[in-house]
Amino acid sequence: MAKATLPAGLVANAVVSASSANLGPGFDSVGLAVGLHDEIVVETTDSGLVVVVEGEGADQVPLSAEHLVVRAIECGLRAAGVSAPGMVVRCRNAIPHSRGLGSSAAAVVSGLAAANGLIAQSDSAPLSESQLIQLSSEFEGHPDNAAAAVLGGAVVSWADRSGNAPKYSAVALRLHPDIHLFCAIPEERSLTAETRGLLPTHVSHEDARFNVSRAALLVVALTERPDLLMPATEDLLHQPQRAPAMPASAEYLRLLRRLNVSATLSGAGPSLIALSTEPRLPAEAAEYGVAHGFTVTKMAAGEGVRWSPGVKVAG
Repeated sequence: MAKATLPAGLVANAVVSASSANLGPGFDSVGLAVGLHDEIVVETTDSGLVVVVEGEGADQVPLSAEHLVVRAIECGLRAAGVSAPGMVVRCRNAIPHSRGLGSSAAAVVSGLAAANGLIAQSDSAPLSESQLIQLSSEFEGHPDNAAAAVLGGAVVSWADRSGNAPKYSAVALRLHPDIHLFCAIPEERSLTAETRGLLPTHVSHEDARFNVSRAALLVVALTERPDLLMPATEDLLHQPQRAPAMPASAEYLRLLRRLNVSATLSGAGPSLIALSTEPRLPAEAAEYGVAHGFTVTKMAAGEGVRWSPGVKVAG
């Protein structure tokens, strides 16, 4: 039960990055924030709920208490022992939905962070970084996108399932400065729940051994040896199985790797992410992407979530 009720007129904002999960072999564990951002502003009121959404997903998400950002705000307030009798929530979205760029994780993390901006104006302590990772990962059911959105840059995350409920944790990696990031985003959409359904319940010991070696190598490649990115981004456990559901992305992925570009599906797809030591993609790769309906953009690594009280940044 909430210990305190926030007064009307408090304002908080949050800015959160998109994220790419897996990066090939790091299934549900390795993530990378990228430079696309959603912005959230929440203002407390005496009663009611108003949700305003601009940009990506504006005509597709519920403008009610079911909105993911609203649910996350309420979760964050509840965790800190406070409540708001009413809210106006304004969302300005740049992260594409259902493309494998962590839009749902961004919504949750931004809602929790905006709640922090409100909590900071009360007598309660804001949620810690580890609490943000835990609560956002509980929404997601896995910590890779959520942890990247909270911490920024590259992360390794994991879940301890020895207790009654999973305990999620993550550590940040120092992304090597020679790595350049490129995102290829198609118009096509996919749902993580559907693409997860394509994955087998069991895998062979041989394939598991292969992925363990590549996931370990991926950490080395991301931080110290970017020349090893090609072998480090190889995967046998989820990309081949998902390929039939997104043939255009699968074919583009094959082309990029034939051109010695260490590309992977971004999360569950259908977007791709490429990590390269070259500042530009090969001309053939860039031209193929444009010709086949992909928006190919060079991006910086994303920052960790930012929140602040009392400042309106959108709406």
